Amino acid sequence: MEKKAFRVSGWLAVFVMLALVGGVVAFVATAVANDVNEGLTIAVIIGGALLIGLIASGLIVISPNDARVIQFFGRYVGTISEPGMHVTWPLTEKKKISKRIRNFETARLKVSDADGNPVEIAAVVVWRVVDTYAAKFAVDDFVDFVEVQSETAVRHLATSYPYEAHDSGRTSLRDSAAVSEELTNELGERAILAGIEVIESRVTHLAYAPEIAHAMLARQQASAVVAARFKIVEGAIGMVTGALEQLREQHVVDLDEERKAQMVSNLLVVLCGDRSVQPIVNAGTLY
Repeated sequence: MEKKAFRVSGWLAVFVMLALVGGVVAFVATAVANDVNEGLTIAVIIGGALLIGLIASGLIVISPNDARVIQFFGRYVGTISEPGMHVTWPLTEKKKISKRIRNFETARLKVSDADGNPVEIAAVVVWRVVDTYAAKFAVDDFVDFVEVQSETAVRHLATSYPYEAHDSGRTSLRDSAAVSEELTNELGERAILAGIEVIESRVTHLAYAPEIAHAMLARQQASAVVAARFKIVEGAIGMVTGALEQLREQHVVDLDEERKAQMVSNLLVVLCGDRSVQPIVNAGTLY
């Protein structure tokens, strides 16, 4: 689990190094003037240089939304994520990890949906690092881990739902809200192992595979035509029923059952036909 590493202000370290440099220079000048032992002078110079080098090895500068994972001879000692200049333990390895929000778009994957139809699907995943310890040490490469898990989750999602739901109440891949939520939840459960938070994921491309696209388009068109015809017939029956009731209630004309059937047939032809009807005026008697 991520923890904070020891740090102090980098400006304090700079001030200390400048003071050491000034002290060494002052000592050397005094030693030369007073003819101090040459060996002692060299030792002070070497010691001062080593001390300054040790302090400088702990200096780091961190930008906003960046972090450094600090290791001391292979041992994890903490993470520094506050922006600015800092100094931490000397002789440590500092691995940079960005905490910025990133996007990853999967390739167009060809898979079979829940009904066995081949489809092409792609998605975009928005993510960021929230645990630098897990991102560094739990997986080999957390960026590659997100990419592989994203494609795996998209494949699993595509095989769990049909491209198009023909039954009411059944979720399909075209239900973007429900599908995106499930993809985000599933991918988030996998990515948390690498210290990754999945902010959002959405399907960006969804289509039947080219080899069945034409047949599925014809099926969709046929379904649309049937649905439209059903609505037209339903409305026409209501109009015919209303017309007969009004004729009876207003005593416009009395029709026997045979004439009612003929009238219903004519009205349905006029209302349900997909072409305009040429009217024929009967100039003779109704019977």
